[in-house]
Amino acid sequence: MNAPHPHDLLWLTESAALEGVSEEWVASQWRLVLPVVVRRDVNHEGRIPVGVRGMRRDQRAAGWVKAAKIKRVISPESLASRDLLINSPFVSMPPVQGAIQLALREWPWIWGITGSVGYALATEVPVLHADSDLDLIIRSPERVEREALREWQQVAGQLLCRADTQIETPHGAFALNEWLRDGRVLLKTNSGPQLVTDPWAFKG
Repeated sequence: MNAPHPHDLLWLTESAALEGVSEEWVASQWRLVLPVVVRRDVNHEGRIPVGVRGMRRDQRAAGWVKAAKIKRVISPESLASRDLLINSPFVSMPPVQGAIQLALREWPWIWGITGSVGYALATEVPVLHADSDLDLIIRSPERVEREALREWQQVAGQLLCRADTQIETPHGAFALNEWLRDGRVLLKTNSGPQLVTDPWAFKG
């Protein structure tokens, strides 16, 4: 199994595989049939940093898992499948309709769906509602020119829901709207945020 990326959803082999979680609500709300999501952090024992999602928006807990305890991985990119979106039980929701509009176009990069919409698509757990944001990610191992991304941003800005896109570089992720607006960004890295003007050149 390849190393999971941030935002990947992971299903574990056993409940005890989820380590280091202190929030009390996790014991009552997280079950083995539900995934955890890969987050950004560094562990010197080689464990993978993950987050647990509760039913409320403010319920988020950080933990760790060992790679050997992962039995299934779903990437944000796989959730942007046109067929999956059209056949989702949430197809009438504005965020899913927005994702379908993006999926109907051809783009020169790989993109995916994260956040509550991605979680709902992967699990069919109703954690999204009509006003939910559509959180998106574009995997960009190579530099992409601003003008190429302006078209994406323009289309995303015309959807029936608020869309927020993160660009994932080999060194971290940044908000697309921030980069287009300011020409510099707060790059989210495994070791913390860094203010940079060229997110692809950062060598932290």
